Amino acid sequence: MNLRLENKVALITGASRGIGKAIALRFAEEGASIAVHYFTNSGLAAEISQTIIALGGKAMCVQADVSQPSQVNQIVGEVERELGSIDILVNNAGIGRLAPIMDASMSDLDFMLGVNLKGTILCIQAAGKGMMKRKYGKILNISSLAGLGTAFSGTSAYAATKAALITLTKRAALELGPYNITVNAIAPGFIATDTALQVKVLSEAEVSRRVEDASRRAMLGRVGRPEDIANAALFLSSDEANFITAQTLAADGGRMDFLTHSA
Repeated sequence: MNLRLENKVALITGASRGIGKAIALRFAEEGASIAVHYFTNSGLAAEISQTIIALGGKAMCVQADVSQPSQVNQIVGEVERELGSIDILVNNAGIGRLAPIMDASMSDLDFMLGVNLKGTILCIQAAGKGMMKRKYGKILNISSLAGLGTAFSGTSAYAATKAALITLTKRAALELGPYNITVNAIAPGFIATDTALQVKVLSEAEVSRRVEDASRRAMLGRVGRPEDIANAALFLSSDEANFITAQTLAADGGRMDFLTHSA
């Protein structure tokens, strides 16, 4: 059986849990060597790396604040020395500070912009240099359905950073296309991660209501799983998607509560 990512090296940011974790494990199943990036969850990142190695794959952990250029350059160097040239970059690291637009603080906005947008740019710059030299690369940005405009309240500032990420995807694809580098994005809908379900602050009954509410908003009648996004990420990061770039794939189960589909 041919593995779709055999002999490829993938750096996945924010890979210690949730969607990033699912992508790391899925890519490893398809033969990729995985750099598991984390910011604070060193134990969780180590577990993922050890799981991949136990299954016969190659993996390592790298720690960085992706909003800091020196730290991003450092981890890219570490990955290249340990695993080899980076073929796939998944910009999954992201943060959300939710509040009505009139209550959004500038410190929260700066924090989200630093991770969600600036961090993505820095990672593209650092990993993209090697891709340009080799005339090969796959870059995948994990945005959000919020960046396309949905009906959930209290997400306006967060949504603005994710919308910017979608535009960045198109612009980066334009500039890197001549180097045989594809740049795409996925806009997940409601995905059942601990963060989205707020399991640390909500009761079990409240979590269930949250899932039921989100399920009613989707044509498929359910919320998404991290593995749903990982499977989409696998396709866009494989050579099966060599002629696809500058695209944003909404992986949302057919959400029906958009403010607009005009974009």
